[in-house]
Amino acid sequence: MAVHIDNTIRRVSKPARYTGGEWNQVVKDHNEVDVSFAFAFPDLYEVGMSNLGLKIVYHLLNRRKDVVCERVFAPWIDMEALMRKHRIPLFSLETRKAIGEFDVVGFTLQYELTYTNIVNMLDLAGIPVMARDRTERDPLIVGGGPGALNPEPVADMFDCLLVGDAEDALDEMVDVYLDWKRHGGRRQPGARESLLEAMATIEGCYVPSLYRPEYNPDGTVRDVRPSRSGVPPGVRRRIAAPLDLADYPLAPPVPFMEVVHDRAVVELFRGCTRGCRFCQAGMIYRPVRERPLEDVVRASRELVRNTGYDEVSLMSLSSTDYSGMSGAVRRLVGELGPLKVNLSLPSLRVDAFSVGIAEQIHSVRKSGLTFAPEAGTQRLRDVINKRVTDDDILEASRAAFEAGWDAIKFYFMVGLPTETEADLVGVVSLIGRVAALYGRMRRSDGRAARGRPKLTVSASSFVPKAHTPFQWEGQATTDELEAKQAFLRDRLRPRGVRLDWHDAEMSAVEAAIARGDRRLTAVLIAAWKRGTRFDSWTEMFEWATWNEAFRDCGVDPSFYANRRRPDTEVFPWEHIDARVSKGFLLRERDKALAGITTPDCRSGVCEACGACG
Repeated sequence: MAVHIDNTIRRVSKPARYTGGEWNQVVKDHNEVDVSFAFAFPDLYEVGMSNLGLKIVYHLLNRRKDVVCERVFAPWIDMEALMRKHRIPLFSLETRKAIGEFDVVGFTLQYELTYTNIVNMLDLAGIPVMARDRTERDPLIVGGGPGALNPEPVADMFDCLLVGDAEDALDEMVDVYLDWKRHGGRRQPGARESLLEAMATIEGCYVPSLYRPEYNPDGTVRDVRPSRSGVPPGVRRRIAAPLDLADYPLAPPVPFMEVVHDRAVVELFRGCTRGCRFCQAGMIYRPVRERPLEDVVRASRELVRNTGYDEVSLMSLSSTDYSGMSGAVRRLVGELGPLKVNLSLPSLRVDAFSVGIAEQIHSVRKSGLTFAPEAGTQRLRDVINKRVTDDDILEASRAAFEAGWDAIKFYFMVGLPTETEADLVGVVSLIGRVAALYGRMRRSDGRAARGRPKLTVSASSFVPKAHTPFQWEGQATTDELEAKQAFLRDRLRPRGVRLDWHDAEMSAVEAAIARGDRRLTAVLIAAWKRGTRFDSWTEMFEWATWNEAFRDCGVDPSFYANRRRPDTEVFPWEHIDARVSKGFLLRERDKALAGITTPDCRSGVCEACGACG
């Protein structure tokens, strides 16, 4: 097979996606380990190699002497065509071993529009797509990542899923599999069932085949309950606390080609308590767990030494919320600056403090800054609990212009609950005030008044997600979303502002899957059979094909995406305990509709969300 692979790789557009051999990759003899694990990322190499979760799992498994973990990514269209033509099964990067020959294949569920790639990768590997069709000779197919908090649309494809942090549960899952395999599990007909029953006893491990969804006559979910005795009634998210630097990948593989985020990454903390009501990550990664300052400095130092990167990104959901940020920046600029290594912050609060931190980092080269007001009026920002005022936004912009930046990107959302035309007008007005501020500052410091700031507005579409206060709310229709985008486009472009937006039809499919149940599996497979691949890539997405798949499966996407759900409705993910209580989410939803904000519990009163136990 190696000769065929070599010849095939030479004929595709970007061979480095499939060659492996990178610095810091781990290669082990499969005959000298007990368990082989293929980490499958359902998107391109350059996307997957930017994912911190992949690097963490790769490190956690390969530090065990009895386990080997290798990587596999979704092949691009040209590579897939050649693989199918020459009957080359999906293979790993490290040893080019066929994925179907591994003991375990683990997929990360990062984004709903990658789910057809999961179907495609299983098919390319020669592994039955549906879990019920697999035997002891097939790998155990596991899943994880944020999508595991509502895995129902793909549940029937997976043998089990890990809900929560890999650092806290992965070793337990490997040990259960190892014990089963050592007792001849892969050689005994019918033994797969005993493995799944054992996996279900691990907290945070969800075995879909042991749970049965029941539906009401109107199509809503009546219940999701265990199908046999001894199975836990629900699955509780695992939490790694504290975050141990020994679990962190300080020597990850270094790609030969440019990837999306081509730099070293240091996770400052996990979780967020700012409480934005649309944000799933802010709910499902609670509570906040910070890394000690010394660990942040040591991780940065070792990553530079082990990878050769010339940039270190200090990453978290809101990086400047890190309590030791000022000290971390001061020390890292002092240590890494002389080595010509840059620091970057991918997420900034909308305040002057964040700009000041950014100025320390970018004291020589001013790249663009990004702020996320999310909504154009104070009323709507109160609804979504984005505790940012117009004055905050203008002050942060003033500080940025004063420090030498002239390029700022602003993130907004359209279609948020309770949004009106006045809120869209507010976006235009706010950006106009930022542009006017830039002009006044240019004139006041004696420079010519000509020239405009480089302002970009990104307008994404609101998608209701599981385990958030807005999980009950419906998404605006595609016509409504496109009308909102057109409203902003027609009013911002004459001002010289660049507008980016997300395809409304892609957001509609994302919303249907995000709040979907097991009936969506048939739709995913039907769409895949019609040729859908890489649906998160605009040039690959086919709205008509998805509509055909929904229609042929007798599924109405608006039932999942656009319908506002009553408070008493049972969700498809009701049996998945994200540690944030449904009561708290309901209270937050009610406060949203009343325009009442909730303070950050790290600096205020505990709101009893449940995450801290």
